[in-house]
Amino acid sequence: MWFRNLTLFRFSPAVAKSLKSLDDDLAEKRLRPCGPIELATRGFISPFGRNEDALTHRVGEFALLTLGGEDKLLPSSVINEELAVRLQKIAEKTGRKPGGRERKRLKEEVLTDLLPRAFIRLSKRNAYLDSQDGWFVVDTASKKAAEEAVTQLREALGSFPAVPMAAEESPRALMTDWLANGKLPAGLALGDECELRDPVESGAIVRCRRQELETDEVREHLKSGKQVFALGLTFEDRLSFSLGEDLVVRKLRFLDVVQDELGEGDRGGTDENQAAAELDAVFALMSLELRRLFAKFEEWFGLPRPSDKK
Repeated sequence: MWFRNLTLFRFSPAVAKSLKSLDDDLAEKRLRPCGPIELATRGFISPFGRNEDALTHRVGEFALLTLGGEDKLLPSSVINEELAVRLQKIAEKTGRKPGGRERKRLKEEVLTDLLPRAFIRLSKRNAYLDSQDGWFVVDTASKKAAEEAVTQLREALGSFPAVPMAAEESPRALMTDWLANGKLPAGLALGDECELRDPVESGAIVRCRRQELETDEVREHLKSGKQVFALGLTFEDRLSFSLGEDLVVRKLRFLDVVQDELGEGDRGGTDENQAAAELDAVFALMSLELRRLFAKFEEWFGLPRPSDKK
């Protein structure tokens, strides 16, 4: 259950207070199966599995939730093939080619006939809320997927005015300075990858992977005017990740020292109980580690929490 990518949103203390009824609110938007002629449905499922009742798992001020979706798998090639067969039959029977309006009607008929027989794919995406510090954290690097998660939560709660990251200090400028001068904030160290770009439109792009970054080669790129758009970093020898200029965290890894703290203790009970206990332990450890990292993000980049003042 370890999160691998992080897209962050912030919400105010007043919004945090409204989350006390989160479980009841999510129950109204539990994921339901696709109907016979539906293409997709969206809703919430239990972090412990779809057949479980609890739609959140809480550890202190943290609340883990899982956004689910069902999508019918109906390739356009299958639709077009069936449509072509029906168009050909009409052409052979009437001696004419169906017009645009009739083609549209026939396509709708094809969809109606094929959808009940289509395979269904279940998708899941984890996220969590930190009511104490006002973070909504989605396990994705996709802007679209993250915004869909906010929309789903907003629909469940009626209102959820969470906002994307708006840094007071330019992440691109700061990370470029870190790489150019080798002077990083305490607890932060360079990783082994970066993405450098010429900031002009259609400018050159340089991507480094598994490479020492404090080299003359990298410095020459910076001297020529390129800027850091993504930078591999290690935080306190506990977390490693690539941080983008959009403040999206990618390739997040919890290093051995963190994994060792989780341990392999015997949690006893059935397989289901052991799985639940493991999720609880991982979530508790992960959320506390990330709270410390996000506090540093606030310090480095200037990420004020939204205020309740009008």
